[in-house]
Amino acid sequence: MKRGRLFVIAAPSGAGKTSLVRALLEKEPRLKLSISTTTRKRRPTEEEGREYHFVSVPQFEALIERGEFLEHARVFDHLYGTSRAFVERELKRGHNVVLEIDWQGAQQVRRAMPKSVSVFILPPSRRALAERLARRATDSEEVIARRLADAAADMSHYREFDYVIVNDDFARAVADLRRVVEERGADLASDRAALAPLLAELGVH
Repeated sequence: MKRGRLFVIAAPSGAGKTSLVRALLEKEPRLKLSISTTTRKRRPTEEEGREYHFVSVPQFEALIERGEFLEHARVFDHLYGTSRAFVERELKRGHNVVLEIDWQGAQQVRRAMPKSVSVFILPPSRRALAERLARRATDSEEVIARRLADAAADMSHYREFDYVIVNDDFARAVADLRRVVEERGADLASDRAALAPLLAELGVH
């Protein structure tokens, strides 16, 4: 059986990554989403095992000790990790797997699985990013301000990824993601010159 492919999708907070991945999975039902484990508190709209596997810090540290994570990272004071067993099992079954993680985790996955395909999502403008973060009623103004500051640092890692997709028009961004999965996304390479004006406006160097 042909081994599946691993797709790593990362973005700064507020770029719309979760919505894009959700829409991609609806269009490509054969894709398998790896559900991350986190020490973050569960939000009222979330369910255990749907958005995340929620664990305590000691439980998370025990999983690290046992080598059960393909990658793990600290993001905004919380720990996040990807199950190595789930990813390996699905790839061996011939399924394509999607990881929705941050750039730190993406670096670890690329080292562990060099054949993985990585995609970075950019917002269409700094203003749009700020507006999206402000719409998150669950976060305080202080958290929003910090996330906006951290976003610029996150975006500076875009060059490490194989592809960059700009989430300006949502339907087009989903279509672009599908093209990457279908190996038709050569024009979305992260080093394309067309990104220069947006990167300058976002303050990314």
